[in-house]
Amino acid sequence: MRRVFLVVLVVLLSLAAPAWSAVQPDEMLRDPALEARARTLSQQLRCMVCQNESIDDSDAPLAHDLRVLVRERLQAGDSDAQVLDFLVARYGEFVLLKPRLSWRTAILWGLPPVLLLGGIGLLVLAAGRGRGRLQNGSPNLTAAEQARLKKILAEHGSP
Repeated sequence: MRRVFLVVLVVLLSLAAPAWSAVQPDEMLRDPALEARARTLSQQLRCMVCQNESIDDSDAPLAHDLRVLVRERLQAGDSDAQVLDFLVARYGEFVLLKPRLSWRTAILWGLPPVLLLGGIGLLVLAAGRGRGRLQNGSPNLTAAEQARLKKILAEHGSP
């Protein structure tokens, strides 16, 4: 019975987890459509204090101020893109959890695939060189070493 209770408790808590956020009831907008847009934008914006959390998840005072600012801009009639542009102009690209693709951020987006492809290329080259050495027969053995190898193979039977 106790195990069943614990399992039910864990399931209920895991279902409720997405509902937990730092957004306070006094911050929420009355218009559900605007509030949904505000929540979507808040999840895309980095808390400048916590840095690895969105402002939607952060309890920091600056995150609260940014959530309020997002809602004010939406109520003023700004589009989602205008709100993001405003915040990027004010705080820089760092405010976005996922930086936009631009000339300045191209290295952020391009470097991982380039490194991955380069690593795969080096592995292919190394495997090819190793295979080439094996196909050339005995790898640079002296005449005495080749004679000794033939003798050992003859004594133990060659495959």
